[in-house]
Amino acid sequence: MTKLLASREALLMLAIAVLLGIIAWRFPAFVAPSNLLAVFNDTSPLILLAIGQMIVILTKCIDLSVAANLALTGMVVSLINIAAPGLPVIFIALFAIGFGTLLGMFNGILVWKLSIPPIVVTLGTMTIFRGTIFLLTEGKWVNSHEMSDSFKSVPRTDLLGLPILSWIAIAAVIVFTIVMTRTSLGRAFYAAGGNPHAATYAGINVGKTQFWAFTISGAIAGLTGYLWVSRFAVAYVDVAGGFELTVVAACVIGGVSIMGGIGTVFGALLGALFLGIIANALPVVNISPFSQMAISGGAIIIAVILNAQANRTPGRIILKKAEHAT
Repeated sequence: MTKLLASREALLMLAIAVLLGIIAWRFPAFVAPSNLLAVFNDTSPLILLAIGQMIVILTKCIDLSVAANLALTGMVVSLINIAAPGLPVIFIALFAIGFGTLLGMFNGILVWKLSIPPIVVTLGTMTIFRGTIFLLTEGKWVNSHEMSDSFKSVPRTDLLGLPILSWIAIAAVIVFTIVMTRTSLGRAFYAAGGNPHAATYAGINVGKTQFWAFTISGAIAGLTGYLWVSRFAVAYVDVAGGFELTVVAACVIGGVSIMGGIGTVFGALLGALFLGIIANALPVVNISPFSQMAISGGAIIIAVILNAQANRTPGRIILKKAEHAT
């Protein structure tokens, strides 16, 4: 029981259960299965991006351009849909993944080959990606009536009682859990962030590993970009503005150490669900968006403190041993 409570994921699951219990006490309809499935579906984009961000953070990096990647990719595929409305959706989705991958590779190359700090690189590319959207559209929006029905239908289509958007998030959790726990690449991500020097001695190219982390994050952001604009049927410059901070928050709350080397896909999933429940529940209880931000910020600070305490190892008390020896 003690080990269970010491698990970060177990504590977060308990926190989510308590949160749902408090909400259900006042609004029982919120915890109805159909509504919880809707909350999961609303949180699916955050789950996807949190998985990619988790991989990047594991390597001692951070990707602040994920939301801008999402927005740029979403705008590009929207413009493609306008130009070729008969193009099969599968090609649009594959293009979104490929385009997002290229944007992620651009981040990774700058970090790997030029040794520029990741936070500087991704702050810069975040601005570049947003600016590119403006150059492509001159600030204009792509609205629902300009998108084809097939383009908009994919995230909303139900399969076995769940929208495809939810199934994609579930598939991503399963696939990347296997990648992170059963492949050499997954182990390299942990090694590169946990102890870069030891990883280098073990033959792991830390810079190249970080490059692949950014590439995966970019690919996921690209796919999420298509899913986002098709679900909400709108694309514009500020799509998902500031969402990158929510993504980082989901990772931190889920137990991913910002110092690298520690974190799980399941933890990122729980962190995203925690924030998703807050975002969906607080308006129900008439709490303002500003209070929601404060609550989320408080949760982040608590999570960082817990991470720091969990990762702290007791040092050796050399003086006392020396005194005792004399």
